[in-house]
Amino acid sequence: MSTNTKASEPSSNAMLLLITRLHFYIGLFIGPFIFVAALTGTIYVITPQLEDVIYKDALTTQSVGENKPISQQIAAAKSQLTSDLTLFAVRPAPEQGDTTRVMFLDKEAELTGARALFIDPVTLEVKGNLPVYGTSGVLPLRTTLDFMHRQLLLGEVGRYYSELAASWLWIAALGGLFLWYKGGKKNKAEFASRTEHLRKRRRHYQVGLCLFVGLIFVSITGLTWSKWAGANIGTLRSSIGWVTPSVDRNLANDTQTIAASGEHADHLNHASHQNAPEKLPAEKFENIDLLFDGVLKAARDAGIDANKLEIRPSSTKDKAWRVSEIDRSWPTQVDSVAVDASTMTVTSRANFATFPIVAKLIRWGIDAHMGVLFGIANQIILAIFGLSLCFMIILGYKMWWIRRPQAGSTSRPLLQAWSKLSAAQKILTLIVTIALGLSLPVMGVSLLVFLLIDVVRWKRQ
Repeated sequence: MSTNTKASEPSSNAMLLLITRLHFYIGLFIGPFIFVAALTGTIYVITPQLEDVIYKDALTTQSVGENKPISQQIAAAKSQLTSDLTLFAVRPAPEQGDTTRVMFLDKEAELTGARALFIDPVTLEVKGNLPVYGTSGVLPLRTTLDFMHRQLLLGEVGRYYSELAASWLWIAALGGLFLWYKGGKKNKAEFASRTEHLRKRRRHYQVGLCLFVGLIFVSITGLTWSKWAGANIGTLRSSIGWVTPSVDRNLANDTQTIAASGEHADHLNHASHQNAPEKLPAEKFENIDLLFDGVLKAARDAGIDANKLEIRPSSTKDKAWRVSEIDRSWPTQVDSVAVDASTMTVTSRANFATFPIVAKLIRWGIDAHMGVLFGIANQIILAIFGLSLCFMIILGYKMWWIRRPQAGSTSRPLLQAWSKLSAAQKILTLIVTIALGLSLPVMGVSLLVFLLIDVVRWKRQ
């Protein structure tokens, strides 16, 4: 009886020590990356209003009157170009007093590769010429902050930093919760004499518990943008059918149109040849600018009613145009339709109301991560969360500094704790580690670095 108790106790203590050491390694080595991601993300989510002020002249107009046709607004934008750029999208003025964005592909546009000319829809005056980025159409200030948050302005190699932070954040959160649950009382008694350390530890726990759900949320949603883990997540979603429905831009033959919506949007609805709309002459495609107004009207007639929308033309005659709602606030308006520009008929549609619940949750999760879902309330919550996370990381470093190893002292390595686990626990931890390392490659590589450091420390001791 006593032998079993003594055998199980070291195993239990070894698991606690293993998670303690792993949590420490994450904080010590990954903490700076998480800190930078939290800080830059916080700055990003609190700056939409600042951007509106800085670029007010480009975004707004005082003109009052009837809007000119989109084709004329595009012509006004093109007249100001100094080089031949490819038009790839137009965002009509959402409301009176707003400008229209006529967007072009531009390799000279720093970071984004896209440029927008802001047109007064009433007077056709060009109000601004700025690089733009993403579905949210952020302008240079927030584009820089976005790329700082994502890649530290280092290009593709910089994406490893944010993926490293997102890969370990949820593990750090779960490990911290486990340590609080299993070791709180023991640590309180053990370090009762270390009042300063105990106070910081308790505050670190309290902040972590308050942020726990948010830590898991931003970690998972952040991973969806990552390079390696994001690709694996995309593959997993496809394999289990968690793909967000989208319109089919492949045009059917002359006697077919696609009318179904949602995840069945690609099913065909056969119509008689006599009732099929007449095809426009081929020469009409020579100037696609003239088709924008007709495509917009067809989309409006089909129920695309959001103020904020984007029209993307097709570069070939066998592809439909896409008109998408881009209002990702609450309630979300992200319906889209495909329009055959030769007949001005809707050939495919994707209605957000018919999306599977998982697709809706993914959409809402990403928008909440970006701070756009609930407007100013979303921004405030994320700002508090980001600053609290930075504070918790600083507390963690202070705790380490107070109890940092002195010269000549020893501490228990990670592998030493693992070696004392039971056989079943060793097998389980190996399986979980290999699975996570393959699913989250950046985390897997960094774990190997942890273990290499750990082996060196163990051998020295």
